[in-house]
Amino acid sequence: MTEKRDYYEVLGVARDASKPELKKAYRKLAIQNHPDKNPDNKEAEDRFKEASEAYEVLNDESKRQIYDQFGHRGLEGAGHSGPSGFEDIFSSFGDIFEDFFGFGGGGGRGNKVRRGSDLRYNMTIDFMEAAFGTEKTISIPKLSTCKECKGSGCQDGTRPETCAHCHGTGQFIQNQGFFKVKTTCPYCKGQGTIISNPCRTCRGAGRIEITRKVQVKIPAGVDVGSKLRLTGEGEASPSPEGTSGDLYVVINISPHKFFQRDNTDIICAIDISFIQAALGDEISIPTLVGEEKLKIPKGTQYGDVFRLKGEGIASLRTGRRGDQIIKVIIKTPTKLNQKQKKLLEEFDKLDSNKISNKLKNLFKNL
Repeated sequence: MTEKRDYYEVLGVARDASKPELKKAYRKLAIQNHPDKNPDNKEAEDRFKEASEAYEVLNDESKRQIYDQFGHRGLEGAGHSGPSGFEDIFSSFGDIFEDFFGFGGGGGRGNKVRRGSDLRYNMTIDFMEAAFGTEKTISIPKLSTCKECKGSGCQDGTRPETCAHCHGTGQFIQNQGFFKVKTTCPYCKGQGTIISNPCRTCRGAGRIEITRKVQVKIPAGVDVGSKLRLTGEGEASPSPEGTSGDLYVVINISPHKFFQRDNTDIICAIDISFIQAALGDEISIPTLVGEEKLKIPKGTQYGDVFRLKGEGIASLRTGRRGDQIIKVIIKTPTKLNQKQKKLLEEFDKLDSNKISNKLKNLFKNL
């Protein structure tokens, strides 16, 4: 028969280790060697059982005192044989595994206060509303706490009863080989309680479906995909003690006929004649708040860009407005009268910078 190792050595702790230190050491070993992480690994299974036995003894003050004085033989004389299998381990130390593997020996689902579900609402606003902000009223269908029973689900003067099938844990425990599997109690649906005298309004649910109108303030500068969070405007909690979820309003923005957006800048394209481009001019430019004068310098070329400072959209973070960027498109006339044609022909004869002359000179040089 293999001689048992020292329990302190198994857990890797000093002989004066505190209970929190024991728990931390055991949890580390148990997670490393847990059967779910090491399937068909006999060595890991043995280490898991060994660590669990050591922790069971050292975590119990009376057993630890016997072990410290008389060792393993003293425990055997006191009738201690250690956990017989995985089901005993999980039953004794389930709280240690609950956070990692989703099961354990805690108080059960029926004792936990649950938060209401969050809701999402997709809202489409126009370009100007996004630029300057707006306020909208929306209708939200949701589950709300029943006013008749105040969320208890019971008739006035009655209370929920502890489920006799799961004894208030909200779960059934089934042994499958070495493992203990917990499933939701089908009788109380995991609540741990059963309502024998349900509320007539909500029929025991504790919540009823309503449609609530909510005012949504949309700040200036929102962009496509922006999310506005309205705390507590989600669904009510299934538990009377729980809190409501939140409502998330997700913004979409309709395109504008004239402006496009690039972060906090707005972009637009302006048509000018080739005469205006050549001689220069001053034109009126539409902006978000009206019209502004823009000076077109002489010799402006197709695609030149001008910028109006501070005429863009406000930043959500700083409040500072971006710029308006104007792209110039030079329009070539398609219908000319005889006088116009003659003037252009005269201009062409006088133009030493026309493309055809430059090409001729280029080929000569080649």
